[in-house]
Amino acid sequence: MRTIMLMNAKGGCGKTTLATNIATWYADEGAKVALADFDPQGSTLDWLEARKQYIGIPLIQAIDACSGPVRSARGTELLVLDAPAGTHGKTITELLRRVDFLIVPVLPSAIDMRACSRFMQELLNNGRISRQQTRVAIVANRVRENTRIYHQLEEYLGHLKFPFLTHLRESQNYIRSAESGLGLFELAPSLVWQDIELWDPIFDWLNDK
Repeated sequence: MRTIMLMNAKGGCGKTTLATNIATWYADEGAKVALADFDPQGSTLDWLEARKQYIGIPLIQAIDACSGPVRSARGTELLVLDAPAGTHGKTITELLRRVDFLIVPVLPSAIDMRACSRFMQELLNNGRISRQQTRVAIVANRVRENTRIYHQLEEYLGHLKFPFLTHLRESQNYIRSAESGLGLFELAPSLVWQDIELWDPIFDWLNDK
């Protein structure tokens, strides 16, 4: 079983958006997927609950990681972990014990870039990451292209020691998918094609053996 975690020390960066869409992409590809929510607000669990209204879409196992240990069903091929905000120190070490891939979403703002710098240093000091047992990459999230702050973020991320995979647009499509319990890839292609193509580098990285 492979494990993918979405983590950033700063809240509100879009971890849940990435977690739910990664989970649905693999589920739509035929994988047996579980999605664990470590956030007390339970946004991921709410999304999974909304998903139950549909017939014929792939099932994704919901795991409330706040109320007990993470136990995926037998035969699970992919476990996606939506980490809690404000994660530091020993908590990072404990969470990463089970993780193959770690994706860090970062927003285009000066505050987020400063927080990212501190968090990146914590990751570099982590033994599992330094031994490359957990692979790390960064995604710029909620981006308005051709803005000054995004170009600053792009330059900043390009100088970090972890790969900068792609940027995701600030788009109403993510709001639609979050409210409906669907993934971006399950909405009408004519509506989401501009957003979907930006995800290719993420899945190329995750599927690179």
